Amino acid sequence: MEDALNQIIPDNPNKPYNVGDIINAIVDNGDFLEIHKNYAKNIIVGFARFDGMSVGIVANNPAFFAGVLDCDASRKGARFVRFCDAFNIPIVTLVDVPGFLPGTGQEYNGIIVHGAKLLYAYGESTVPKVTVTLRKSYGGSHLVMGCKQLRNDVNYAWPTAEIAVMGASGAVEVLDGKKIAEIENPEERAEFVAKKVDEYTKKFANPYEAAKFGYIDDVIEPRNTRFRVIRALRTLETKRLANPEKKHSNIPL
Repeated sequence: MEDALNQIIPDNPNKPYNVGDIINAIVDNGDFLEIHKNYAKNIIVGFARFDGMSVGIVANNPAFFAGVLDCDASRKGARFVRFCDAFNIPIVTLVDVPGFLPGTGQEYNGIIVHGAKLLYAYGESTVPKVTVTLRKSYGGSHLVMGCKQLRNDVNYAWPTAEIAVMGASGAVEVLDGKKIAEIENPEERAEFVAKKVDEYTKKFANPYEAAKFGYIDDVIEPRNTRFRVIRALRTLETKRLANPEKKHSNIPL
């Protein structure tokens, strides 16, 4: 058990932290070989061992661009996932992603196509896959980061996880924007928004709701993460999965 993991996620959901600290705390001897370290720093990929088993790790890093997925990060993650699948290396995914990076630059560079590469890589892979949602997992970015709906084997979540279409504050602005605009008193408006944000969080943006619908298998205590990941990998050692026979698949080019 690593007790420090229970305090590593900041109370403020907008405050960053380095996911590398979590990786070093849960892998064997804190030994992590990071690949493409200086490229697309908002996602971390690399190799480590869990109880002696070689594993590929994919992790969003909130310390850079809040951990969002952009064209470069999507390509980097997709290539690594396909590499692991090619050599039968199990994949452990640590998720803290608020969404895809918006903007005309990303649109012109084809963010949908690059995001689809990561989606495709996870969906096509047949190796053992274990995902741990640390904090945010919103909308389309939830789908492309090893979600249960894409044949992922074991999905865990920390109690701090928010699995929803979007963040609570953004959702309240969309759902109750007219009511908020009608409230003239600033204090009353702030009180109304806070109440709605709390209501949305309890109803949608928490791991227990996701567990109820089968999107995650268990809500785990952060300090138990290493033990639970190792147990899942040991269970999946004999996994055998074959994709439908075909000449070749059509990747998102």
